Amino acid sequence: MLEQARRALAIEAEAVRSLQERLGDDFVRAVKLLGEARGKAVVCGVGKSGAIGRKLASTLASTGTPGFFLHPAEAVHGDLGTVSADDVVIILSLSGETEEIARLLPHLKRVGAKIVSLCGRPNSTLAQESDCVLDVSVDREACPLNLAPTASAVAMLAMGDALALAVMSERGFSAEDFAALHPGGSLGKKLLRARDLMHSGPDNPTAKPEMRLREVLPLMTSSPLRGVVSIVGENGHLLGVFTDGDLRRLLERRGGEVLDLPISGLMSKHPTIVTEGQLAAEVARIFEQTEFDNLPVVDDQGRAVGMIDVQDMLKAGLI
Repeated sequence: MLEQARRALAIEAEAVRSLQERLGDDFVRAVKLLGEARGKAVVCGVGKSGAIGRKLASTLASTGTPGFFLHPAEAVHGDLGTVSADDVVIILSLSGETEEIARLLPHLKRVGAKIVSLCGRPNSTLAQESDCVLDVSVDREACPLNLAPTASAVAMLAMGDALALAVMSERGFSAEDFAALHPGGSLGKKLLRARDLMHSGPDNPTAKPEMRLREVLPLMTSSPLRGVVSIVGENGHLLGVFTDGDLRRLLERRGGEVLDLPISGLMSKHPTIVTEGQLAAEVARIFEQTEFDNLPVVDDQGRAVGMIDVQDMLKAGLI
């Protein structure tokens, strides 16, 4: 059993590796067609190719290329109206002779849409009718009978990913763009910035360095953060922070006398900080490494602009 599994994995790995050698002018043209299209990416396929096509359509849509999956059989029964001359139709078919695909091709030509095919036979009907052909042929399937679409399915899936990611790069799709399209998922949350999570304005209490501790304490207890205050200079530059943990340690060591001392001598002068543009994923790592409850947020000039609480990270599912 293990030997059969290793053999299957080796065949499929080789099928994907060999695709690198086939990337050329047609791949570049396909990327440019999709990147410059005024319309949508319409993905078609039947059977296993259809399943892979649905995944490709989803990957394209989630990486900045508007698109959807269209079943060829449904297309010739009315849904062809969703395709326009501004669209690029991506057709997946290993043989290039699938009956439903063959019936669809003349209609796509009449509409005027461009056709990109992921095909295993360069002389097939599909390949001949395509504007760009991406070769996904394999020497053999991983199936012991060399029948079930296995290595060919993996090759088609990998080529689809390569196409989608190349188009993503061509479009200049950014992490911010990805987060905007994935607001409800953990990936999107991790691509949020510190500025999206921080407490700011009146919810981020600040104190002047000359203020005495007894004057600072009401600021700490009146904000939603309850337990931390940023100490800032005249220009709002962050000088340090003071937390309820600092207060407990001072009272244990020195008693109530500290209440009349200036906060400048009691604060932590070199706190761990994050910048407002840092990714939430990076902020989460800092929290996990330091085990702090709060992290001050500064702008590119070092001014205190906010505070992130570890509880907010937990509620957002980032830690």
